[in-house]
Amino acid sequence: MSASKIDSITLGTRGSELALFQARHIAWQLQRQHVEISVKIKTITTSGDKILDSPLARIGDKGLFVKEIENELISGGIDIAVHSCKDLPTGIPAGLMIAAYGKREDARDAFISGGPARNIDAIRKGARIGTSSLRRRSQLKALRPDLQIVDIRGNVDTRIRKIKELELDGTVLAAAGIRRLERDDEAAFFFTPEQMVPAVGQGVIAVESRVDDPAVRKLIACLNDAGSESAVTAERALMRELEGGCQVPIGGHAVVAGGELVLNAFLGSLDGSEFVRDRIMGPQAEAESLGLELARRMYGAGGKEILAEVRAAEEGRAPPVNHP
Repeated sequence: MSASKIDSITLGTRGSELALFQARHIAWQLQRQHVEISVKIKTITTSGDKILDSPLARIGDKGLFVKEIENELISGGIDIAVHSCKDLPTGIPAGLMIAAYGKREDARDAFISGGPARNIDAIRKGARIGTSSLRRRSQLKALRPDLQIVDIRGNVDTRIRKIKELELDGTVLAAAGIRRLERDDEAAFFFTPEQMVPAVGQGVIAVESRVDDPAVRKLIACLNDAGSESAVTAERALMRELEGGCQVPIGGHAVVAGGELVLNAFLGSLDGSEFVRDRIMGPQAEAESLGLELARRMYGAGGKEILAEVRAAEEGRAPPVNHP
C-alpha cells in the first residue's frame, strides 16, 4: 500500500503532560506535511506510570515506559509509537524499528533548586538532592561527594513539587522536558554536557513503527532529522555494548557538525567514587562503530571493574560499595 492510500494514522503515547506534548508535536508535524491524513492520538498507561513507589533501578525493567505501547504497536492497535528516546531500551522487539528521530531539543540536565544556588559549587554542603536516575546520582556524587541523594519519581510537576514536600535542596530534570513545557525559567542553572553527561537519546523524540509497514514508514520519513539519527545511533551503540542488560550509570552525548561526530561518555559506580570519562570523534557516517569503539575503550580503562560492582549490587550479591 502506498502512503497516498493512508487516510488516517493512530499514534500511541503515554498520558503524561510531557508525553502528550511530544505526541501532539509529532501529530502537528505529520498533519502539516500530509494535510489529507487524519492523525489520532491514543494514550496508553505503562508499567512505569503505575509503579510509583519504587526507584526505577530497583524495579529493574528497562522497558517500563514503553512495553505496553510497543505491544499495542505489534498488535496493530496503533500505527506508530512516540517515545522520549531515552526511555527506549537498546533492544527493540522483533518486528519493530525506530523509524524517525526528531530534531534534538536541549540535551542538558537542569538543576531545579529550592534555594539560591546558581552552579554546582554553590549548593550547600550536605544538600539533599532528589533523583531516581543512577546516571544522575553517580555524576552528582562524582562532582560533590557530600551530597545526599534522595530517590524521587514522578512527572515534571510532581518532582518539582517534591522539593518543598520532602524539604529537598533541589532536583535534576532534563532541560528538554522543562523547555517543552515552558518551565525552563524555573531552572536555577544548567549543567554543561561535560559536567553531567546526558542520558543516551536525551532531548530526542523517537518514532517507532512496524518493520512490515513500509507505507507508514514512508509517511513518517519527513519527521527524521539526520543529525539526531547519527548522534543517537552512536549513543545507543555505546550503551548497548556496556550495559549488558542491567541498569547502569551511563551517560552518552554526541554532537554532529560538518560531517564529524563527537561522542562524550561517562560510566560510574553507584556512589560516584569510581568513574571513567572519555570521548571519541570521527566521521558521522561511522556513528555506530564510533560508539562501539568508545565503549570498548572505556571497558578496558576501568569500566570492567565498575560494571562488575554495579551488576553485583543490582543482583543482590553485594550492597553498593562506599569507597573511602
